Amino acid sequence: MATELASDSALQVLPAELRPNVDHLVTEDDTPVDNVFSEKQQRLLTEPLYSSWVRCPEGGAFVAMTNVGLFFAIREPPFVPDMLLSLDVEVPADLWEKPHRSYFVWEYGKAPDVVVEIVSGRDGGEDSEKLAGYARVGVRYYAIFDPEGWLGKEVLRAFKLDGLRYRRLDEPVWLPDVELGLRIWQGPFENHDNTWLRWVDADGQPIPTGSERAEEQQRRAEEQQRRADQLVEQLRRLNVDPEA
Repeated sequence: MATELASDSALQVLPAELRPNVDHLVTEDDTPVDNVFSEKQQRLLTEPLYSSWVRCPEGGAFVAMTNVGLFFAIREPPFVPDMLLSLDVEVPADLWEKPHRSYFVWEYGKAPDVVVEIVSGRDGGEDSEKLAGYARVGVRYYAIFDPEGWLGKEVLRAFKLDGLRYRRLDEPVWLPDVELGLRIWQGPFENHDNTWLRWVDADGQPIPTGSERAEEQQRRAEEQQRRADQLVEQLRRLNVDPEA
């Protein structure tokens, strides 16, 4: 059922009377499993979308989540993507209700549009079990970020669902149905310089974090003030009162 839901472009949220009972499902276990780099990388893949991304041309709601269970069948264990992005859906108002604690495909009416996995070892199954699993669920785009080369020499691999299997995308990675790209970026994030995976726009420019956007606005404001001060000084040299 999950694959059928995901394959239709229209949202297919089940009526309340048809939704399965999820009281018995474990939606969270509070077990810390990520390393510090992965924790920062996950935030870098979500925070810029909420602080700076403007969906064009139509706009629209979206959810970007990290380490949240992706439930696609009532009797199968969920996947727990490092990051997922789902377009044209909204987070429910009450996040404490059991059906709202995770990403249930039948609640949101679709599979996520994008899943990103960050490789932190050789036994995570990112290019095997998860590759096949996300295709079965109906995730349209899947990306594997392997900064330490655990699975090979390629740092970034991205795929698009083609029928029931994934087709490899060429670089630069662009996801046309999402209007976002992905690329490797070297630089500081939260006072730590490293190699990161960033969302980028159609020109290949990173979607800025809130901090980067604030710094750019401050830089522009300071430049405008500098130019204004220069103009005032030039007028005074010409014996022109800038206040007149």
